[in-house]
Amino acid sequence: MTDHKRAFLFPGQGSQAVGMLGDMIANADVVRDTFGEAGEALGYDLLDLVSNGPEDSLNATERTQPAILTASVALWRLWQHKGGPVPDYLAGHSLGEYSALVAAGVLKFADAVRLVEKRGQLMQSAVPAGEGGMAAIIGLTDEQVLEACAAAGTDVCEAVNFNAPGQVVIAGSKAGVDKGMAAAKELGAKRALPLAVSAPSHCVLMKPAAESLAAELASIDLQPAQIPIVQNVDARAYTEVAILRTNLVEQLYRPVQWVQTVQNLAAEGVGEAFECGPGKVLAGLVKRIERSMTVSPLEQPSAFEDAVNAARN
Repeated sequence: MTDHKRAFLFPGQGSQAVGMLGDMIANADVVRDTFGEAGEALGYDLLDLVSNGPEDSLNATERTQPAILTASVALWRLWQHKGGPVPDYLAGHSLGEYSALVAAGVLKFADAVRLVEKRGQLMQSAVPAGEGGMAAIIGLTDEQVLEACAAAGTDVCEAVNFNAPGQVVIAGSKAGVDKGMAAAKELGAKRALPLAVSAPSHCVLMKPAAESLAAELASIDLQPAQIPIVQNVDARAYTEVAILRTNLVEQLYRPVQWVQTVQNLAAEGVGEAFECGPGKVLAGLVKRIERSMTVSPLEQPSAFEDAVNAARN
């Protein structure tokens, strides 16, 4: 028996790749069926897109979001199918919060797939492609990144993802992010890397999208969370529908407090976490935030089997 608590962590945009979960799709009916269910909800063959591309289509925000959500929920369902224990907490990075909501029973899967497709469309229409930007700033303190953002003056540039110590993402208008990157380099940043995204998430430019998302959410039936979800906007755990809903709307234009999320999970006694989705991005971030917490990525069949067997014992 384990004396520490467990959390499931769900990745966000940027973890997608053509061919992701290929071995899982080939070997597990539960995974294949989940992609089929998503395809029916969306009206196109999501399994074919994820398996075969083309990459530029998979990377379009309105396609990426359902693809990552579906991959994450497929692994969660497989975990349940194999008798994996129920975790004490759930958390998702940005888009990953929607995967957590499905896992917690807040959102029906088909509703969630259509909702994140709509979220992607709303984000893109709020800031047309090419007019916004995001960049990762490596090697500065949070305070220095905020100082770099301030150097953008009247152009929008905000710190939007506090991902790990010394790794903060900024977002805003293209001009604002360019100025923020230049200022970050002057302040001694090791790197300032533009990100290949088509919309600037979690900044004030997303407020119009958030208002439309609120209207979408109002028409969807939400249930209280069966497992507490640590939400991005304030890194606190919630189960109540009204709070979950409000925080989801605010999440579109407020920063992702990922460092605080991981620290708060550790403070609650979480010593073991599982990255439930494609890639290993969150495992890498957690290692830099909280060395006491182990994170097992679940995307490969052998790693999945090892994790679920160890967790059951």
